[in-house]
Amino acid sequence: MTVLLWILAALATPFVLFVAWLAWVFLKEFFSAKAEYESAEESSGIAAEAAEAAAVAERLGLLPLERQNTELAAPLPAEWAAALAAVARGEWEPAAEAMHGIGRDWERRSAFTALLGDKAAEADEWLLSWEDARPDDPDAAVVRASSTVTLAWKLRGAKRAKYTTHEQFDGFRRTLESAPADVARAAALNPDDPTPYVKEIWIALGLGRPNAEMDTLWAKLTELAPHHYEAHFSALQYWCAKWRGSERLATSFAERAAAGAPAGSLLTVLPLIAHLEHDESDDTAAENTPEMIARVNTVLADVAAADPSHPRLPEVRHLLAYFLRLQGRDKESLEQFRLVDGYVEALPWRYRVNPAAEYCAFRNATAKAAEEVAAEVSTEAAAGA
Repeated sequence: MTVLLWILAALATPFVLFVAWLAWVFLKEFFSAKAEYESAEESSGIAAEAAEAAAVAERLGLLPLERQNTELAAPLPAEWAAALAAVARGEWEPAAEAMHGIGRDWERRSAFTALLGDKAAEADEWLLSWEDARPDDPDAAVVRASSTVTLAWKLRGAKRAKYTTHEQFDGFRRTLESAPADVARAAALNPDDPTPYVKEIWIALGLGRPNAEMDTLWAKLTELAPHHYEAHFSALQYWCAKWRGSERLATSFAERAAAGAPAGSLLTVLPLIAHLEHDESDDTAAENTPEMIARVNTVLADVAAADPSHPRLPEVRHLLAYFLRLQGRDKESLEQFRLVDGYVEALPWRYRVNPAAEYCAFRNATAKAAEEVAAEVSTEAAAGA
């Protein structure tokens, strides 16, 4: 009898194992299907919420994704736009006239020089014609310096070092090493202009010049223009941990610059940029400290005091919209979004894979939240009445 039981058990074992295997497969498929269903349900909910937010933005007159300009942070002055259109046709004279008209307004000179330098880095026949017609024109010289530095960075590309090829690095370094001669010539032709030195910051950053050399360059630059926005933004990049400094050095630089800046200079935004460059947290706790709230309030006051035509004002408004939203100040954030809508070439969006999509998603969520708060206030007011 015992032998028979052993025989039956031996015969039944494969069957039991098979049934257990079937049960395991069933449970695995069941829970996998359940997870997929829940994920799809969650995705559907997120998509529905995004669609609702987009509808709110549309009702408010905000522009859809396909109408966002990804090359500029704001519309250009008409004269600048006409000059850029002319250089695209190979005509340099409108650019020369616009540069001459800017004169000693260093903020605008640096901003427009950067735009022309970017065009020349793509195709410089018009700039060569300008240089031939006016060999010692300081305006042409500073555009040449800007274009050489810009070309170097275009050759490198915007990806992190580990994703950049040896050939890209080689072209970047060779071009950047040739740039100091162009910078020196531009500086010699117009000794009062800080713009060539702003370009030299990007040479120092790219070639890894030591901090002591950067300090010397900075002293020279700020002697010419102590509160120049693009100069400070560029120097802050040098002092960031991702380049030649650290979070401590970048934050210290930003706070010193902001503390000593006159109202309307927009330099109070530098601590926010330093924070953005180094914050790796996944929540908004770091943006909601008393210190960060005070920083945002200071930038709001600075923006209110700024020249409405300041060429960097829209970039600061983009950052304000971002940080105000992170602080739950949706009504104030939406006010800033309204003033910059349609243009997304600014921080923080330019750091994202799809700047326009990121901008619109963030803006739409802000619009929806602001509308909900307004509805709650209206309901409470009606109930109180």
